[in-house]
Amino acid sequence: MKNKVITASVIAASVLFSACATKSNMVNSTTQHSIKFNEVPIPLTDSEKRKIVASNQIELDGQKTNIGYNTIIRSGDKVGNGTFGLLYDKEGNPVREKDGSLKISNSNDFASLLPVGDKLFMVSHFESRPAAMYITELNQAKDGKLTAVNTRNIDFSKVNGLWVPCAGSVTPWNTHLGSEEYEPDARKVAADGSIDDYYAPMAEYFGGDLKSLNVYDYGWTPEITVLNEKGDVKVEKHYAMGRFAHELAYVMPDEKTVYLSDDGTNVALYMFVADKAKDLSSGTLYAAKWDQTSSVGAGSANIRWVNLGHVSDDYVKAGLDQKLTFNDLFETSKFPKLGFTSINTTMGQEYLKIKPGMEKLASRMEARRYAAIKGATTEFRKMEGITYNPNENKVYLSISEIAKGMENRMSKGKANNKYDTGGNNDIRVNYNKCGAVYELNLAYDDDIQSAKDGSYINSNYVVKSMTGLVAGAKNKGTGDLAKANKCSLDGLANPDNITFIPNTNTLIIGEDTGSGHQNDFIWSYNLGEKKLTRILTSPYGSETTSPYYYNNIGGHGYLMAVIQHPYGEGDAITKEENMPSTVKSVGEMKAYTGYVGPLPVISK
Repeated sequence: MKNKVITASVIAASVLFSACATKSNMVNSTTQHSIKFNEVPIPLTDSEKRKIVASNQIELDGQKTNIGYNTIIRSGDKVGNGTFGLLYDKEGNPVREKDGSLKISNSNDFASLLPVGDKLFMVSHFESRPAAMYITELNQAKDGKLTAVNTRNIDFSKVNGLWVPCAGSVTPWNTHLGSEEYEPDARKVAADGSIDDYYAPMAEYFGGDLKSLNVYDYGWTPEITVLNEKGDVKVEKHYAMGRFAHELAYVMPDEKTVYLSDDGTNVALYMFVADKAKDLSSGTLYAAKWDQTSSVGAGSANIRWVNLGHVSDDYVKAGLDQKLTFNDLFETSKFPKLGFTSINTTMGQEYLKIKPGMEKLASRMEARRYAAIKGATTEFRKMEGITYNPNENKVYLSISEIAKGMENRMSKGKANNKYDTGGNNDIRVNYNKCGAVYELNLAYDDDIQSAKDGSYINSNYVVKSMTGLVAGAKNKGTGDLAKANKCSLDGLANPDNITFIPNTNTLIIGEDTGSGHQNDFIWSYNLGEKKLTRILTSPYGSETTSPYYYNNIGGHGYLMAVIQHPYGEGDAITKEENMPSTVKSVGEMKAYTGYVGPLPVISK
């Protein structure tokens, strides 16, 4: 049925409250509701480990509602005129496997719910190379159940394709904000012209033509706007926001300030402040400087912001169109040299010097390297999800594994200088294989500035400090269960994407773990009680990607939960004794896009 109340009633997690933010109203005055999910048990048998099991009941202020996991669509499903997850090349032809069969991605990742007029659309992206993004029209029944009506591929040919989109968010102006993770190393390509095995599959987008690849086309923030009820879309990549291994971008309520996480080893945390609200095409990019205050637990620090300059999408796009290379932007040296800066990032230690006139382009096309040259911290390891708590005016950030550059001249607890040599060694905390979620405190004054150059940050949402909130811990048990679960089953294992349920004390935390937990979980974390509740378990070898909360769509709430690549990682792909049995059917490997719910609407 059509949902004529959708547009007026939809409230996504990122847009629940007014964009107005001043010293007097940054923390919203709202009712604090009590919310509790039924806990699901740890899967123990082979049969249990093959299923998606979610909470069957939620209690809101004492009122109980039956819920569960509902699949909307799976990779490879044919719905209407489209096949969900089928990959296409630049000319609109299906990409095929070596045996001639159609190539379908089972790496479903972030899926947004976007009401447009009387219609409800879901935009979903697939974390592959080449990648795909699909728009799916949904039907909402009276009881809130969502079903797919039609699905089709979104054309990215105007921006030379889509690369490894990971997590995402919904902007306050109702658009899908995606990501492009693990940007290719342009220096390596410039040095020898070779294409590594990770980058090479992108050539399939150009019919197998490696020469058509431009390394700088990938590693950006795509934004998708659904223009009308027909499902027409506008596709953009925001070059002003910088090129790095984007996990996701999260827009704050002022509709200008954006936090961007950088996934991988020796990476940075970024903040972008747009020139205009609801317009991410130009603005100033900043990178965080970690000033450590404690090494206890996951560590604590004051945060300063290093100004990386102001740029527009058009300015950077002009550089891409010129097919500039790494060597057009930088001079390099193998040894310390006057005028060169020693840095240590994902690409290792380097001595670099920016070529004259290339500052602006380098700041975006090589944002992480540029940030390191300017003195920002590039030592974070496995930076993942971001979300915002409007009731407490706090940001949360998950770090999947605290290791390498985050340690003090160590790697996984053993002496190793590789990740700190030539860098700042700003972060000096203890190794934690199981990861942690951090709480980030915001500045209340728009004139608070901690950038080295003393320039003004035009935002009321500037992070001033961060500290560990909840961390995973090593499994100290023995036996087969401990062997298959390196992290405690009562705690986190490599927290990935997160979402907050406003007007409650509830943070939702998804996992992306291989050996940490044999089956990935989604948790509910009560901030007041500091208590974790397991609310979903996923099949062997899968990842629980991009949980995202919507409070009111057509009178129902939804917690989106995507189950990526079942049987794709961890011990699910081994044949060792006491490990899970192999896949029983091809159908088991199809990814799931769905939700936990329908949930009751939570009032302010």
